[in-house]
Amino acid sequence: MAVSASQAGFARPLWQRVSHIVTSLLSLLVTLVGLLAFTFMLSHLSPVDPVQQIAGDHASEATYAQVRHDLGLDQPVLVQFWRYISHLARGDLGLSHLTNQPVSADLMRTFPATIELATCAMIFAAVFGITLALLAAWKPGSIIDNVARFVSLLGYSVPVFWLGLLGLLLFYAVLHWSAGPGQLDDIWIYTLEPKTGFVLIDSWMSGDPEMFHNAIAHLWLPVVILGLLAMAGITRLLRAALLEESSKEYVVLARAKGASRGRILLRHIFPNVLGTLITVIALSYATLLEGSVLTETVFAWPGVGRYMTNALFSSDVPAILGSTLLIGSCFILLNALADALTWLTDPRTR
Repeated sequence: MAVSASQAGFARPLWQRVSHIVTSLLSLLVTLVGLLAFTFMLSHLSPVDPVQQIAGDHASEATYAQVRHDLGLDQPVLVQFWRYISHLARGDLGLSHLTNQPVSADLMRTFPATIELATCAMIFAAVFGITLALLAAWKPGSIIDNVARFVSLLGYSVPVFWLGLLGLLLFYAVLHWSAGPGQLDDIWIYTLEPKTGFVLIDSWMSGDPEMFHNAIAHLWLPVVILGLLAMAGITRLLRAALLEESSKEYVVLARAKGASRGRILLRHIFPNVLGTLITVIALSYATLLEGSVLTETVFAWPGVGRYMTNALFSSDVPAILGSTLLIGSCFILLNALADALTWLTDPRTR
């Protein structure tokens, strides 16, 4: 009896699967430690003196030395690194000099807005990017294929901030199709009770349909602008993978047996590029979380990107490092999740 590729993958000895899992977890741990070391190094290479920020420009030498001792900066580097990790384990990212609040509290307040924007943009990019790539691979060289290549080129070449400013000018100032910058109008922003931190969910839970519609009116334009970046990558890479898979022998055999092009594409080719698609979507989502800085700045979106931008302008080192650590951790975890899903869905990787 013939054994399928999936059965063959799971029929491997248990120790091989355990070894793969352990290796992946160790790789993830090493990468996270590397990220911690990188942010720790940035804090020491920063031209901003943290002691001077706390003590002030006119502090005496005794006060300066005391603050330096309290921060542990007079200790050896390895001791400082261990102290840095210990504080992170307790959720202590330091105190923001801009907001005078713990950085962890600021990130918990701003990160939901970034997740909401990036998730909606990712849904938009995945739906339209996958559809466009399938249509382009279904009829290569057609008008749809040319549109797919144009969208990919547009998403990669046009700066996000320029598209954002152009979108605000056209859809907000001229056509009035968008509600403009921010998450809500002023009449709603102070009456909304933040239960989850996600404006769409909170406005829907408020029971006020006008507030919910206003949240959607503010959200759709930055979602489309940010989603074009991910949509370009998904369309380009998935189209290339589908066309490459279309030239293999089993596709030629299926066509010789009389199977339709659409059936071959959906039943045979698409499942074989699913691992590539999972990787592209996961990395695109991480890129949206990381690349939302310009979009949030243009649209005055109160997320981590705007928080990081304000921190950079104010030389707020704890806020910069905390934001970098959060976004970097998301990137690493999403990459690890993509590898795990690819290993589970594609027998060729096992």
